Amino acid sequence: MKLYTSARAPNPRRVAMFLAEKGVSLDTQLIDLGKLENRSEAFLAKNPFGRVPVLELDDGRVLCETRAICSYLEGAFPEPNLMGEGFEERAFIEMADRRVELHVFAGIANCVRHTHPGLAALEQPQFPEYGAAQGEKMREWARWLDQTLATQPYVAGQRFTIADITAFCAMEFARGLMKFRPGAEGMEHLQAWRDRVAERPSAAAG
Repeated sequence: MKLYTSARAPNPRRVAMFLAEKGVSLDTQLIDLGKLENRSEAFLAKNPFGRVPVLELDDGRVLCETRAICSYLEGAFPEPNLMGEGFEERAFIEMADRRVELHVFAGIANCVRHTHPGLAALEQPQFPEYGAAQGEKMREWARWLDQTLATQPYVAGQRFTIADITAFCAMEFARGLMKFRPGAEGMEHLQAWRDRVAERPSAAAG
């Protein structure tokens, strides 16, 4: 297998952290987003949406979309389990992961892509007012996550899962480009969780 990825981008970091938790390394090729290598003819042949990560399987088939890639890797490398044992736990973990991805993660991504001048080449046209509104909307969902973490140690419940990876990579993306610090905005449970996850060896991946 070959993983096409990019440095410092949040979705590739999710896969890198997932692999690190599994203790697995793959053949990797870095795609330079700053140089628009993701829009090259060769890369668009693999993913017509021009986004990373991309996992090329040994038989030549190509998997795109972070969650789909992680699902494949969970099947190929089942331990440690990160997506649920049995249908019931899988469903609740997926619910938590999708909520984080669709609201917290997407809000951060939309804010950064539409307000940060360094991403202007990747997001044309930029809509700064929309980006700023998404940054505020994201905080509503971050407060939901803060309250969730007031009652349980991890995003999906009692153990570390893919939902924590999605949330952590989102928080780190916001930390770097939005200067978002949950604790400074009254979200002490979210801050404490972030600090605990940051101590995991996998947090250095990507």
